[in-house]
Amino acid sequence: MSKAPIAIIGTGIAGLSAARALHEAGQAVQLFDKSRRCGGRMSGKHVDTEVFDLGAQYFTARDRRFAETVRCWQNEGWTAEWSPNLFQARAGQLSPSTDEQLRWVGTPQMASITRALLGELPVTFSCRITEAFRGEELWTLVDGAGASHGPFSQVIVATPAPQASALLAEAPKLAAVAASVAMEPTWAVALGFATPLDTNVEGCFVQDDALDWLARERSKPGRDGHLDTWVLHATHQWSRQHLDLSKEAVTEQLLGAFAELIDCVVPAPEFTLAHRWLYARPTQAHEWGALADAGLGLYACGDWCLSGRVEGAWLSGQEAARRLLEHL
Repeated sequence: MSKAPIAIIGTGIAGLSAARALHEAGQAVQLFDKSRRCGGRMSGKHVDTEVFDLGAQYFTARDRRFAETVRCWQNEGWTAEWSPNLFQARAGQLSPSTDEQLRWVGTPQMASITRALLGELPVTFSCRITEAFRGEELWTLVDGAGASHGPFSQVIVATPAPQASALLAEAPKLAAVAASVAMEPTWAVALGFATPLDTNVEGCFVQDDALDWLARERSKPGRDGHLDTWVLHATHQWSRQHLDLSKEAVTEQLLGAFAELIDCVVPAPEFTLAHRWLYARPTQAHEWGALADAGLGLYACGDWCLSGRVEGAWLSGQEAARRLLEHL
């Protein structure tokens, strides 16, 4: 085992995938995250007693290794298949979708998976790491308050590419690769209705100016909220054009688009919540797997290293851990 632990910055799927692989290989790890809880874009949001997925809505498993892992998660009760009444909308017209892709969700929320993966691993939350520098042999991290953390034998950066670039400064080539990745934003809005909407729609891919996706939370396994909660995602293009719009204005516009599209009366919601995912997904897929400078002991992983999906994030974390272990 390494004398000093391995630092992992970010507790989304990629960081937790790497952490679990290293822990199972007998390595000590220490995780950091700027948020108050783990999960990244898989973290859940709360309004009173309502819990819903405002980020990642579901995931698929195409790679054999990930599919096997998802089945293990299913056996543990962390995830379940989701087979919604799926629709598509084009030019304002709803029609049933022919998409038969198997979809998975965390139970009772997407964050259940990341919380289970974190388990008892040591983690420091509400800690934004702003710098990683290497001494003669070991690494030190510095947070936004100027406090130092370490020493660490290796560092894995598992944050969105624009944030990763600054943390990879000790390896200019890796930093440049991360800086080259363009990521798209997404505005997300949750709506909670006291009376269930009179519609068969449970999920819908929308080809519209503003809306890209909508989902009915109660259609997902394990969701038992008192309200009929819906989550709307805006298109990347609309989100980019309205990046600095107020949350109230975003909610008003997306609620209006939803009311025009859905095939029923939409009353005033009991609650609304808007959230801007600044780095929702990369504009294109890559085939890096993970970035590595084994000589320095610096690595980077994330969905942006592969497909931009949950599966890509998990596979990238596995690849970062594999490369690290190869050079111990």
